[in-house]
Amino acid sequence: MSRLALALIVPLALPFAASAETLKLYTSQPNEDAQKTVDAFQAANPGITVDWVRDGTTQLMTRMAAEMETGAGQPDVLLIADTVTLEGLAKEGKLAAYASPEAEGYDPALYSSEGYYYSTKLITTGIVYNTGAKDVPTSWADLEKPEYKGLVASPSPLYSGAALIHLATLTGNADLGWKHYEALAANETRAEGGNGGVFKAVASGEKPYGVLVDYMALRAKAEGSPVDFVFPSEGVTFVTEPVAIMEGAANREAAEKFVDFVLSEEGQQLVSDMGYIPARNGIASPEGFPARDSLKLMDFDAAKALAETEANKARFSEVFGVQ
Repeated sequence: MSRLALALIVPLALPFAASAETLKLYTSQPNEDAQKTVDAFQAANPGITVDWVRDGTTQLMTRMAAEMETGAGQPDVLLIADTVTLEGLAKEGKLAAYASPEAEGYDPALYSSEGYYYSTKLITTGIVYNTGAKDVPTSWADLEKPEYKGLVASPSPLYSGAALIHLATLTGNADLGWKHYEALAANETRAEGGNGGVFKAVASGEKPYGVLVDYMALRAKAEGSPVDFVFPSEGVTFVTEPVAIMEGAANREAAEKFVDFVLSEEGQQLVSDMGYIPARNGIASPEGFPARDSLKLMDFDAAKALAETEANKARFSEVFGVQ
């Protein structure tokens, strides 16, 4: 082969070798949301391909632990439901600290002070009600009243991560505490399954009231379902779908770019477009949702919730008589 032919071939080969970079992502986002997130990130970073796995947070953690134990590798980035899970991983030394320059757009309460994880959205829990219901509650305490006896459905913290965080937040509140859950149990509140079951019960009229994540009710309302949603006067509990980089990530630079993207104005506008309240200040909420700065977020301590998880589950089981 001539020198000229070699000169033509080699320069063509180099760019392809340089662009081969794959980021491994584990996420609990719904499939459609995960695909939109990946597509938008890859469009903004054409040199990076994302290999992603989607499952529930608990299932992903089980899978990841098994893979790490057998030496089968690990993800570079996690984008999962709640901060409690990531707080646990951080304490085990499995998360890498990263000071994202995008953090300046966020309230400090929405990310790890050490940079182990950052919230990407606000999924609040409030009260959904059927528009045919006689009364409209305005507070969490209202659900304890005699007129709501046997009429309220709630997800179980033994099943739902959001419900477990809701439990930890409300029981840690001085005005509500465990007496609130004891009152709910005495008032024959049905606490079982997940948010989907609660929504179906309220939308069908089986139960006039329910404890539910915001987007299920507000999206359904916009589509004509006979439901409406209350942000209780005491405030709302919330999960934030945080993003984190794994310690020892094989593609650390790409992982940092992914974190920066989902926290950026572009990434947060995508969150709003998908129908969630963005975690970043200054990004408008979806139509029909409250403005980000109008929300009253109840105090939540992820480290405390992590330490008390098993005790909270056990006490809930005792109070409601369920396993």
